[in-house]
Amino acid sequence: MIRSGQLALAVAGFVLVASAGLSRPALADGAQPENEDSRFSFYRAVDGFLRLDGSTGEVSRCSRRPVGWLCEALPEDRAAFEAEIARLERDKAALEQELLAHDLPLPAEIRPGPAADRKPWLQAPSEQDVKHVVSVIGRVWRRVVEMIEGVQRDMLKKS
Repeated sequence: MIRSGQLALAVAGFVLVASAGLSRPALADGAQPENEDSRFSFYRAVDGFLRLDGSTGEVSRCSRRPVGWLCEALPEDRAAFEAEIARLERDKAALEQELLAHDLPLPAEIRPGPAADRKPWLQAPSEQDVKHVVSVIGRVWRRVVEMIEGVQRDMLKKS
């Protein structure tokens, strides 16, 4: 009788442990559960931890200080990336110009940039454009003056 009681107790304990294990999702080693609170990921480093901000992509080094933990953003070599992008854009424009100078078509997936156009993208207005703008401004000014005169006549009639 005592043995069957111990057996029943062991089976009940096994069922409790197994059911508790089934209710939690299995996680890989070191993985964090995906939820609203998992914005940051931490990775062990020599002098502390590296913190990756999942929403901004910023990497910080976190180290223990006498008063607590301090996380400092690691410098990003953005200037080098920008310089390389500018250099590649200049090379691309030069290659496009060379193709167009030899009357060769550009590949279908490449649209010519502003440097590949034979005429400059910023041009001074022609004399005809200037005359047109001046005439439009003159007509608008005359209409404004006529409206003011009409309002003055209406005010004099009412008084």
